[in-house]
Amino acid sequence: MPLAAVPAYLGQDFKTASPGLRFGYYLPVWTSRAEQEKAVRQRAGGKSPQAREVNRHLREHGMDATIAWLKERQRNPLEGLWSKNRFAAGHAWKDICTLTVADARAMEALNARQAAMLSDLPREAVLSLSAQSTAPFTTGLGNEHPLENGFAFLWPYGLPYLPGSGVKGVLRQAARELAKGTWGDTRGWDEAAITALFGSEDSSEARRGAIAFYDVIPHIRGNALQVEVMTPHQGHYYQGTEPPHDSGQPVPIYYLTVPPGSAFTFHVVCHLPFLRRVAPALADGAQWQALLRAAFEHAFDWLGFGAKTAVGYGAMRIDEQAENARREAERRTREEEDKRRELAEATAGLPEDAARIEAWRREVDWKDNNAFFAKVESLLENTDELSAEAWARLHAEMEKRWPGIMANPDATKGKKNKARYKDRPRKLAKSLLGHGDTGDD
Repeated sequence: MPLAAVPAYLGQDFKTASPGLRFGYYLPVWTSRAEQEKAVRQRAGGKSPQAREVNRHLREHGMDATIAWLKERQRNPLEGLWSKNRFAAGHAWKDICTLTVADARAMEALNARQAAMLSDLPREAVLSLSAQSTAPFTTGLGNEHPLENGFAFLWPYGLPYLPGSGVKGVLRQAARELAKGTWGDTRGWDEAAITALFGSEDSSEARRGAIAFYDVIPHIRGNALQVEVMTPHQGHYYQGTEPPHDSGQPVPIYYLTVPPGSAFTFHVVCHLPFLRRVAPALADGAQWQALLRAAFEHAFDWLGFGAKTAVGYGAMRIDEQAENARREAERRTREEEDKRRELAEATAGLPEDAARIEAWRREVDWKDNNAFFAKVESLLENTDELSAEAWARLHAEMEKRWPGIMANPDATKGKKNKARYKDRPRKLAKSLLGHGDTGDD
């Protein structure tokens, strides 16, 4: 195992680095060349068949080739060092697993960026689904790493993630299983729908599908990864060195997982023009969304995501609380969009000051007289002359609030001829009359 190439100015304390960087480059128990050679010579000593084999390889091929050979044979040349330094190894795993405040903020920012990207798309072109893991989640175990099992981190952030390509593969398999009908209700899936949404894998007529999947950035429960361990037995037999027997020593192999209870948000985007061309029925009424939701539910219950799904890893369930919150947020967003659209239609072709008044009229605080005064007085201070449309709207509003004020702001009432209107509305009415544009040349 080569020494990690870490610049000296970074020092030896990497607690502020992301877990991916610590796992990939900054592992505290990385060893020097001298320690590697010492470990290999220790493995070559003794009279066991394994030791004689390592010793022969060392004599014939040299140290570099022997280290590479041991790595290819999945024999850790530092196994002895690890067993003698379990305290250091334990702290190494602890350092790898911990997420910093910056990591948590980065996860939130990446998810917020995805949401912002999707906000510009039509609602019928996007399916978002919130889920929570009910079992450990792991992926990328096949990636090369000195500890034998790797892990998938999203670079350059160094955070765990589930690639969109992996989500697509699981959902395609879920759709296939539903389409076969072996689970009972097909939930609307058939081969035509699979081809339209996921594309065709037939080399004679290969084509793209209508949907694309975003990478998934999990919100990790407890801001820490977990270390799992597997202890494969009969390693001597599978490596071809000895016949199977019960006296072999299992070798613990550690690997990283995302703990249960972590939140996953899946985003699927549909190319609607393409879907309307190849499968119009799936585009009508967002039928494709119903199909994908059924596939997600099947995948959550029976397939799982990531690695080791055969033993229950990667199982999830729909997070109803998060889904309700997200639907409520979408409802508010739709209402705001509707209000903006209605305002744009109502103010089309109006002068700027009249459009501004129409926007104020639709605000909640417009009914409050103090807010009304503040808005209109500010408008008059910054406007030399009101347009005819703006003056007419304010004239009508003043008459609605204080009937007759625009005809005679100084009107009186009673035997003592007291002012009919208070000072502030009377002053505002006079200002409006002075700013009014009659349209005459």
